[in-house]
Amino acid sequence: MVYIVSWQEYQEAAENLYAKSPNKARYCVKWRSSEGKLVLKITDDTTCIKFKTYSSIFLNRFEALNLSLMQKMQNKRPTPIAHVLGTPDITKDADQTRSSSPFIPQPAGPATGGVKKKKPKKKK
Repeated sequence: MVYIVSWQEYQEAAENLYAKSPNKARYCVKWRSSEGKLVLKITDDTTCIKFKTYSSIFLNRFEALNLSLMQKMQNKRPTPIAHVLGTPDITKDADQTRSSSPFIPQPAGPATGGVKKKKPKKKK
């Protein structure tokens, strides 16, 4: 088990390993908060690929790799980002998007803040 130093090489090798044998591939993520160490490992019992980092810069790249591998594992195609974020499609009619919106406006009432009421003192 040799650690791959370059992120780009690891990402390509991990995706190729999963594509080669999707039924046998296993993906493992280890995070040690005391050391600030992230270790990624993917294996298919014959080949083992590992990546180790102490840098928080790799978190966005790690998230993108996770998303890519999870989509392949679920056999789904990536959805457009605008659709995921809930922004309405431009081609739809404005009335249709308003009527199909899951948000139901509530009537404005007194604001319930985060202040707790004090309990009255007990009488002796």
